[in-house]
Amino acid sequence: MKAGRMDAQLVFLVGINAAIVVAAMALVGDRFMSLYNFQSMGTQVPELGLLALGVMLAMVSGNGGIDLSGIALANLSGVVAFLLAPGLFDASDAPVAFFAMFSVIALLTGVLGGALNGALIGFAGMTPIIATLGTQLLFTGIAVGLTGGSALQLGYVPVIDDFGNMPWMGVPRTFAIFVIIALALAAMLRFSRFGIHLFLMGSNPKAARFAGIRVGAMLFRTYLLAGVLASVAGIIIAARTSSIKWDYGSSYVLVAILIAVMAGVRPEGGYGRVVCVVLSAIALQILSSLFNFMQISNFFRDCAWGLLLLLFLANARLDWGHYTSAVLRRHPATTG
Repeated sequence: MKAGRMDAQLVFLVGINAAIVVAAMALVGDRFMSLYNFQSMGTQVPELGLLALGVMLAMVSGNGGIDLSGIALANLSGVVAFLLAPGLFDASDAPVAFFAMFSVIALLTGVLGGALNGALIGFAGMTPIIATLGTQLLFTGIAVGLTGGSALQLGYVPVIDDFGNMPWMGVPRTFAIFVIIALALAAMLRFSRFGIHLFLMGSNPKAARFAGIRVGAMLFRTYLLAGVLASVAGIIIAARTSSIKWDYGSSYVLVAILIAVMAGVRPEGGYGRVVCVVLSAIALQILSSLFNFMQISNFFRDCAWGLLLLLFLANARLDWGHYTSAVLRRHPATTG
């Protein structure tokens, strides 16, 4: 039943992507179908997609799993890397070494932030939504304190700008990185002991405990991995925008959760598929680009995301088979 559900979700998301593209062609025309527009969308998908993958991991783990701190940790990772990397390498004299050190520091920050979430949830037993809401405020507060509330400008560093904005063989580099990470994560969830234990823990926590799975350690590793994904998103955001802001992507928490729910990830835990999250992120990015072409305001867009999230959550709760059976019982088909 799980495979059938996920296959149906995969077909649904492919159809949604195709429907949005057809609608965009009808409403906007050839401008939407340009290579430049698709490359532009490709550079924006990874940051949301990576955050949504972190949310997916938290949801799959069960126990009301959620990670609300993703974008705050992504921003903090960029801030810490920006402040520390110049003391080790000069961006003008050694741009490659500077970007490598920037990335390492950002990743280490993501590890520390994810470890904090994991320790609070896995070992201290805190409720995930409360713990990650608290760390979201903590990460944001630290970022504001370090920057004084101001945006930080990376300036033009060719290797960073190329990574964030320039395609390679027609494909945005950041999108290629995102696909590689998604493939690696999908393989890990399907074939590794960690992935098997994670799905078992989310779908049947009692059976997981009887099987000897160390639930606390699993939760710690899950939120640690989500923190690493958030820090990669922070690196991509910094490279794409050439700046770091403590409040970048204020609506990304909502959108990341929407992507995960739209992908068929069950908030109750135990179900989730990486390819569906990727397709869901692409669908929302295409829709967002269509809104831009139609000059629809960001306020309406946020309203649309919230409405979609409620609809998908309601749809996940409804048993359409039950209602269909009830209707058929009331109105049986007649045979002549």
